[in-house]
Amino acid sequence: MTDPSTAEPIVPERGPSRRGFWIRTAVGISVSVVALWLVFRTVDLASALEILRTADPVWVAVMLLAVCADIAVRALRWRVILAPVARVSYRRTVQYLTTGYAANNVLPARLGELVRAHYVGDREGVSRTTALGTIVVERVIDFTVLVAVAAISLVILGIRGDLGAAVTIGVVVAAALVAGLVVALVGHRMPGFDRAQRAAERYPRVRALAETFRAGLAVAGRPRTMLPALALSLVAWTLTTITFAAGAQAVGIQLSWSQAALLAAGVNLVTAIPSGPGFVGTWELAAVRILALFGVASDTAFAFALLVHVSTLAVTTLAGAVSFLRLGWLPKAATVTVAPTADAATVAPTPDAASGPPAART
Repeated sequence: MTDPSTAEPIVPERGPSRRGFWIRTAVGISVSVVALWLVFRTVDLASALEILRTADPVWVAVMLLAVCADIAVRALRWRVILAPVARVSYRRTVQYLTTGYAANNVLPARLGELVRAHYVGDREGVSRTTALGTIVVERVIDFTVLVAVAAISLVILGIRGDLGAAVTIGVVVAAALVAGLVVALVGHRMPGFDRAQRAAERYPRVRALAETFRAGLAVAGRPRTMLPALALSLVAWTLTTITFAAGAQAVGIQLSWSQAALLAAGVNLVTAIPSGPGFVGTWELAAVRILALFGVASDTAFAFALLVHVSTLAVTTLAGAVSFLRLGWLPKAATVTVAPTADAATVAPTPDAASGPPAART
């Protein structure tokens, strides 16, 4: 039986500041506006819409099926990553993931990731910060595989220039992210850790947040978690490549597998740049510029970008809206607090879990 009186102090988890939110929003929207201006300088919108009107419905159907399968695989991957800290059903994982995706479509700065963390914390009885740690691990895996796909495609196609430079930067960023994850996992063994820990004791809030966040990051130290997650990432990016290839076929663009993979990877790399909700503008600009390397006219490239981007936004937003209606937003105190495995750091009770009856464990 868990005794509430012996638990660590409850530390509230605050969201991002309102000022920071508006700054990120303004910067993102500005980037999107500039990107759209650059696109429309070279595109005849009427011609692009006519190409879109004659899109092959069979290939559009294949594209939509690939999008749905992609979401399903990504949900399974996150469930695998979450498993060491919370046993979440696959149905619930899909709901949390799609709600986060839908939020990303309407909010700037990928704030949908915080929405995901909120739901896991509120409905599964773990710290939101721990849930956010698992999302960080997921994003590092995803970005690393994405950069690897882009780099291999560049080598096969022999493309250099600006796209090659962008992928090189991506490789450096991916290496830095992986290195940061490793440091977070083994930092307690590094010289000076004890001194830093003693200093952190003067700031209990920061210390508690760091411990719960590290509990989520700790899943990266489990091979039985990481290997399936990497394999599922490869499957997910294969489905993303199929989505792009099918969308291209729908508007009459013939792409090799390497070209489709580079297009998918390149466009998604560009979405790492701060932009408006739904990555509007930067997504289209990247697609038009990359397809230009393959000799595709701007009007046709923009028709492709509209088809794939709007379809992806529509599927994820619709799925997220349905999930949101099922989940609701009002907090629901968890009846059972799920603690991380022995490999993860000890997690302090969340405010939601602590507000309900004490959790009993045998």
